[in-house]
Amino acid sequence: MRRVSTIAVAGIATAALAFSVTACGSSSEEGSKDAGIGLAYDVGGRGDHSFNDSAAKGYDKALKDFDVKGKELTAKDGDTDADRYDKLASLAEAGYNPVVGVGYAWTPSLTKAAKKYKDTDFAIVDSVVDAKNVASLVSAEHEGSYLAGVAAGLKTKSNKVGFIGGTDSALIKKFAGGFQQGLKDTNPKASLDVQWVQVGSPKGFGMPDRGKDIAEGMLSNKVDVIYSAAGGSGAGAIEATAGKKGTWSIGVDGDQYYDKGLAQYKNAILTSMVKTVDGSVYDFIKSVVKDKKPESGVQTYDLKRGGVSLSYSGGFINDIKPKIEAAKKKIIDGQIKVQDTYKD
Repeated sequence: MRRVSTIAVAGIATAALAFSVTACGSSSEEGSKDAGIGLAYDVGGRGDHSFNDSAAKGYDKALKDFDVKGKELTAKDGDTDADRYDKLASLAEAGYNPVVGVGYAWTPSLTKAAKKYKDTDFAIVDSVVDAKNVASLVSAEHEGSYLAGVAAGLKTKSNKVGFIGGTDSALIKKFAGGFQQGLKDTNPKASLDVQWVQVGSPKGFGMPDRGKDIAEGMLSNKVDVIYSAAGGSGAGAIEATAGKKGTWSIGVDGDQYYDKGLAQYKNAILTSMVKTVDGSVYDFIKSVVKDKKPESGVQTYDLKRGGVSLSYSGGFINDIKPKIEAAKKKIIDGQIKVQDTYKD
C-alpha cells in the first residue's frame, strides 16, 4: 500500500479548497479598477508551508491594513502557460488591481497579460518581466542561503549535508549555489548531496511524499543536515528529519519554526532562510493601493535591504551566531561575493 505522509494529507485538504477560474480572454475591455487585489499562487497554493504562504501573509496584511477585498487563484499541476494566462486575465477583466503572480512559472503568462492589460499594475515574484506596468520582486536567495551553509557547516557532525530542490531551475540553483559556497567556506571537509524533486518541472514543489523519500535516503547515508528549497515538498523533508534523532532540517522562505502546520516537527528545524516575500508583496500592493505610485521594474531584496535573513528561532544556532553575523557583514560589505548558481 502506498504510504502517504501527514503533510501530504494536509496538502490534499488544502488543494481541495483551491479553485481556478478561466477567463473568456476575448476582450481587452477591463472592468473598473476597484475590485481589490488579485493574487495568483503557484502550484500548492495557500497552505504549502513555504513560498505561497509567505506571499499570502503579505496579501492578508494588505487586505487588513488598506481595507480592501481580494481574490486568490491557484495554478494546478499540469497548467499550461495558456491556462495561467486565463487566470491572470480573469482577474484583470474583473477589475482587480494590482495583480500579483507568485513564482517564476508565471513569467510567460504574466508577460502576455501585462502587454494586453496595460492599465493593470502587475507584479511577479522571483522573476523579471520587462514591462512598464510590472514590478519584478526578486530576492538575493543566494546570499541568505550562504548563511544557511555556514550554519550547516558548523552544525554537521557527520560532515555530510544535503540540499533538496523542487526542480533544477536557475532560481533554485541560486539557493543551492549560495548554500554550497557557505558550506565549503566554513567546513571544507563537508560533502554536499544535491537532489531535485522533479527535474524540469514545477510539480516538484508540491510533492511532500517525494520530498520525504529523498530526505530519508539522504539520512540513511549519514547526512545529518538537510536544506530544502522545495515548497511543500520541503515539508516532507522536515517530517523525515523529525523522525531521526540527531538530524536537522533548514527551512526556507518563511520562518518554518513558527509554521502551525509543522508545529509537531519544529524541534527538528535548525533554522530557516527567510525571504521577505510577504514584505515585497505588501510593499508592492501598498505602492498601488495606498501611495498611488505603483512600483515597477526590478525590486531587489538582498541582505543589505533585509530581504533575506537567517532565523534564530528555537535557539538552536545561538551558539554560532557570532560567526553567522560575521559572514553576513562580509557579504554586505562586499568582502564575500556569493555565487548565484550551483556548481557540480
